[in-house]
Amino acid sequence: MGEDPHWEFLLTTARAEVVQTMAGLPRDLREHAEAVLVCYESFPSEALLEEGWDPDLLGMFIGDPVGVAAPDASPVPRQILLFVENLWDFAEEDEPLFREEVRITYIHEFGHYLGLDEAGLEARGLL
Repeated sequence: MGEDPHWEFLLTTARAEVVQTMAGLPRDLREHAEAVLVCYESFPSEALLEEGWDPDLLGMFIGDPVGVAAPDASPVPRQILLFVENLWDFAEEDEPLFREEVRITYIHEFGHYLGLDEAGLEARGLL
């Protein structure tokens, strides 16, 4: 079974954009970013859709934000999900816009990990 060139392009491009975005973070935030797994999926899973999530969802943070003490911690590992086919569709199949949307979505979900909202991300100069 051969690789899907479209998926390989999206995955490679999204990964490169996340790596570049992480590299541009201030050192204290970069250390946090390196501690969170980033998973790349085509679309939200059936389980997420059954939970009521939008099929056009671009990204999601799963797990507890930084600072949640071990006794209160979720058993789910912290991770950022990026739905690359949805991001590609949202960007109207434009590669520069796709890269920008990957960056914005990654930062948005990373903000959830940090416990920051949009205003907090903007105040740190991340959005």
